[in-house]
Formats: sequence, structure tokens, C-alpha cells
Amino acid sequence: MQVCMLIYEPKDQTAKRHDPAEAPAYWGAWTAYAAAVRASGLMVGGNGLEASPTATTLRIGAGGRQVQDGPYADTREQLGGYFVLEVPDLETALDWASRCPVFPGGAVEIRPVMPPPAA
Repeated sequence: MQVCMLIYEPKDQTAKRHDPAEAPAYWGAWTAYAAAVRASGLMVGGNGLEASPTATTLRIGAGGRQVQDGPYADTREQLGGYFVLEVPDLETALDWASRCPVFPGGAVEIRPVMPPPAA
């Protein structure tokens, strides 16, 4: 089964990405984690995402198209990236999620990927 691991980071952790003093350790941990997931043979894909303030949210309602700068909701955590894994079961996904360098303080949401619709 394919799962998407959505990585949520606290804002202070995301800020480390661009802090000259903290960026090497931050990126080193993520590079090592991504390399381990890749080496496991389970990784289908994934990417880091730019910080939430760079997001644009679209809604379409009776008044037409509404475009909002920023994410849907203002929260203490930001969606920082994702991995798509091909795993045999949820327990394997939880095991890989538990190794994620977002902890402590962050969260990993694991969601099954929907199969493509039948033709």
C-alpha cells in the first residue's frame, strides 16, 4: 500500500532552514533521513515545501474565485514536506515516521494514497 507521510514542523524548527548557525544540522538530519528511506527501497517520492507564508490558497464559491495569500489556517505547525512510501502495512509506515527528524515538537500524519480510478 502507498502512504503519504505529511511532515508538520513547528515554526521555530522551520526557521532553522535559513539560519546560518542551525541550517547545517537541520539539513544534515533531513539528508540522512531521506537517504535512509531511499536505501530502504520503500520511497516512491517526496519533497520539502517552502514555508507556509509562500502558500496561496484558492476557494471557489458563489462569489467566484477567492485567492488568499498564505495557508488555509494559521497554526503553530507548518506543512514542511512529504514522503510517499510503498509499505506492506501501517506498522512499517509508523516505524519510518517515528525516525523522522521532526521530533520532538513536530508531527507526522500518515495517510493512505488513493488508488487511481478504474478505467
